[in-house]
Amino acid sequence: MNKKDYPADMSYFRLSLLAFLRESHPHLATDEKFINARTAAALDVYEQAVKNGNNPIESERLANEVLFNGLHFSKYNTLKNILWNEFANEVPEDNAAALALKLLPECESIFADYFLSDNFAYEPEYNLLYTELTGTIALYLESHELQ
Repeated sequence: MNKKDYPADMSYFRLSLLAFLRESHPHLATDEKFINARTAAALDVYEQAVKNGNNPIESERLANEVLFNGLHFSKYNTLKNILWNEFANEVPEDNAAALALKLLPECESIFADYFLSDNFAYEPEYNLLYTELTGTIALYLESHELQ
């Protein structure tokens, strides 16, 4: 089967991924190479699952595993949540998303010290990351006179 035979499926996976990226990984939402590769991989898994006799729901579940693999933990959402939870008096909720995006490169070295799996938010190390990021954000806000 050819990808051209499934434009609706391709669009479905692409739109699902784009919506998710805009919400949780906005820095990836314009990465066409990444989006195209993930969409194509998900469609391939879906097609193969259907060929193997899986029903559409199971086939979609398998495709979504590929589509969203490694994206369940969001650095951006983590930063946004810290801003909402710890700095609500300093950073208005409406500004938290833009500031979280701005903080991503500032905090990358901290994130690099952790193995960020899809389930990382449920690991004990998450609390350490949260604390480190909170301190870094406090210093950032102070140095930029936002606190």
